Amino acid sequence: MNVKLTLLDTGYCRQLELFSRKGGRLKNVPFHAIAGLIEHPVHGRFLFDTGYSTRFFEATRAFPYSVYGKLTPVVTEEGQSVRAQLEAQRIAPDSIKGILISHFHADHIGGLRDFPQAQLYCFEQAYAHIRGKTGIAALREGYLPDLMPDDFEERVTFVDRTSPAPLPKAYHPYIEAYDLFGDQSLRLVDLNGHARGQFGVLLRDEVHGEVFLCADAAWSSVAYREHLLPHPFARLIMTDQKAYRENLHKLHQLSRNQSDLRILPTHCEEVWQACKGEFSWRS
Repeated sequence: MNVKLTLLDTGYCRQLELFSRKGGRLKNVPFHAIAGLIEHPVHGRFLFDTGYSTRFFEATRAFPYSVYGKLTPVVTEEGQSVRAQLEAQRIAPDSIKGILISHFHADHIGGLRDFPQAQLYCFEQAYAHIRGKTGIAALREGYLPDLMPDDFEERVTFVDRTSPAPLPKAYHPYIEAYDLFGDQSLRLVDLNGHARGQFGVLLRDEVHGEVFLCADAAWSSVAYREHLLPHPFARLIMTDQKAYRENLHKLHQLSRNQSDLRILPTHCEEVWQACKGEFSWRS
């Protein structure tokens, strides 16, 4: 079943390009935080992550969370939040039925509190890894507790409590995914490594065809196409370096095996351009 995907730029942080991939420049570049609006013909509107919101600045005001803001200087405005962008298109925030949380880093959950009616979907292992963490322990995980809704546990569905279904051979080396609605429209793929319990989403856009929203399994399209690992320093902040390497290799293989599949990393400059172009708002 086809869905409609719109990509939303919520702002960016600045960091050295060389941290993101081997051969990158010794130059600060913007890493945009892209969220996705997924419109399902039967089940309604869903979000893939929420990117930044200005709550990031409030959540990083005090130590030790202020360290996060200093290490990754963020640029975002009120009008760039997912909620504000939806309202600008006359889409009521309350019409969002659910939010697919790829993982719990601050640049992916910055807007969660803007959608108090939405059902929340994540992997249980991801939530268990950050649950109850505060201070330095939270900071080490790139997690800001103040961004989390107070009623998170009342609204969450742990997708990985169900059994995954086999994927067609076209998606090898990925062999299984969690079919959210049982209609193969949104299939959640385990991409553990960058963060515990990270997942991506396979979908088919009604205009652009097969798409894989791969979150931070790669930080750029160049990285997965050319199989370029991040700088060793950047790998130190990953939950599971071995799993990260394995998933980057799988993405590289998948991109070679299925050239028609659009693989979209959250922070990629090419994806940001697509966000302004072919995956921007359309009637």
